[in-house]
Amino acid sequence: MEGVVRAKRRLHLPVVLTREEVRTVLRQLQGVKWMMASLLYGAGLRLLECCRLRVKDVDLDKRDRRSRWEGGKDRVTLLPVRVVEPVRAHLGVVRRQHEADLASGAGSVELPWAIERKYPRAPWKWGWQWIFPATRFYVHPATGRKRRHHLHESVLQKAVRESVLRAGIAKPATCLTPSPVCDTSAGRRLRHSDHPGVTWSQRCEHDDGLHACSEPRWPWCS
Repeated sequence: MEGVVRAKRRLHLPVVLTREEVRTVLRQLQGVKWMMASLLYGAGLRLLECCRLRVKDVDLDKRDRRSRWEGGKDRVTLLPVRVVEPVRAHLGVVRRQHEADLASGAGSVELPWAIERKYPRAPWKWGWQWIFPATRFYVHPATGRKRRHHLHESVLQKAVRESVLRAGIAKPATCLTPSPVCDTSAGRRLRHSDHPGVTWSQRCEHDDGLHACSEPRWPWCS
C-alpha cells in the first residue's frame, strides 16, 4: 500500500493538582473514603486496584502493598505513613464484621482464577477478604451463597468529585487518573521533564505523610 497517510494521534494533557490542592481535597473526606483517596494519591494505586485490595495484599508493618495486576505480574508499592494506623483500625472493624458474617452463615468472597477449585475453603479465609467491603450482601447466582462485594468504585468517584467542588477547585480533577509516586517510572519522568503531571501530584515535591518513599530516599525524592 502506497500513499497511506497515518492519522495524527491526539495529545491530551492530564489535570495537575498542586500539593496544597491535594491536601484541601483530602480534608473534605472522612473515614473509608479518606483512606481510599489517600491510597490513590500516596501509594499510586489505580481506582479498581484500591477497591479490590484484599487483607493479604497489605503488610502494615513493612508499609507495603503487593498485588497481581496487568499480565499476571506482581506490583509492589509503599504505603504513606499517615494511613497505616487508620487502615489498621479499619481492618479491626472489618474483621469483626467478617466474624459476624461467618456466624450468620455468610462470609465467603469471590476469588480470582481457579483458586476456589484448588482451595475450597479459601473464600471464607480472612486473608482473602476485601479491605473495603460493601455494606450489603448479594447472592451468588451459581452457588446461592451470601457474599459481600468490594465497595463499588462509583462511591469513591462521587466522593472525590464532591470534595473537589466543596474545595472550590475549578480543575476537572477526578480519582481516575493514575498518580506517580517517588519510586515509580511515572514519578521519575515527571520530575525530570517539563511534561505536566497527573491528578494528585505536583512535580519535584515530596511529603513523608502523603507520599510513600523507600528508605534511603531516592535522589529525586529529596
